[in-house]
Amino acid sequence: MGGTEHLTVQREGATLVLTLNRPEAKNALSLPMLVGLYDGWIEADEDDAIRSIVLTGAGDAFCAGMDLKALAGRGMEGQRYRDRLKADPDLHWKAMLRHHRPRKPVIAAVEGHCVAGGTEILQGTDIRVAGESATFGLFEVRRGLFPIGGSTVRLQRQIPRTHALEMLLTGRPYSAREAAGIGLVGHVVPDGTARQKALEIADQINACGPLAVEAVKASVYETAEMTETEGLAAELTRGWPVFDTADAKEGSRAFTEKRPPVYRRA
Repeated sequence: MGGTEHLTVQREGATLVLTLNRPEAKNALSLPMLVGLYDGWIEADEDDAIRSIVLTGAGDAFCAGMDLKALAGRGMEGQRYRDRLKADPDLHWKAMLRHHRPRKPVIAAVEGHCVAGGTEILQGTDIRVAGESATFGLFEVRRGLFPIGGSTVRLQRQIPRTHALEMLLTGRPYSAREAAGIGLVGHVVPDGTARQKALEIADQINACGPLAVEAVKASVYETAEMTETEGLAAELTRGWPVFDTADAKEGSRAFTEKRPPVYRRA
């Protein structure tokens, strides 16, 4: 397992837990954090024993966005990671899930501030859990900036456009309940339990056929902008091969025999 001074990596069974670990700065994005995130996504993609990912933050925040001092070029921490960024100038966008989509489901567990770049990373996750006191928002316009992490494209595709535009154009904070009401998050739980809830959802996913899970996720995203006719055709192309796998046969046998299935990604 990888990780950096600002990103910790843990295994919880078949779940990879990535924790933004810069609590003294409300987990504001730094170069070590971005490198750790990117490496975490790649680890999950390449390790078949990993079936889901939980993304969370240390301390009392999820992510307060980009470190503005770093954005202005005034001494971003982790200078030794500069070679990584030089070798792959797109690394930060991949880390923020703008230019990379993990093939395993990603569940966000949000406590506290999840604003600016935090809300932008959130839009790259698949399932979202928030503690009651969590705060969301895209504050960039209040600072004369542009939310260039993908929000002007993604947000209107994930929540109604009127809510997307209000969030983007006012730069105001949203409570967890309000975020759930507009569909930005799926669960609101007592403070301090978002990680636990996310792991419970991950366990439910991990108990399913991994080939089926990955194919379903891929189909949802690749058909999102297709016409219904195009999407249904693409779904058949993606879905039919799953029925021919050993995992599909094992799932059927286990259901008939009333026992938990044992999937082997075959």
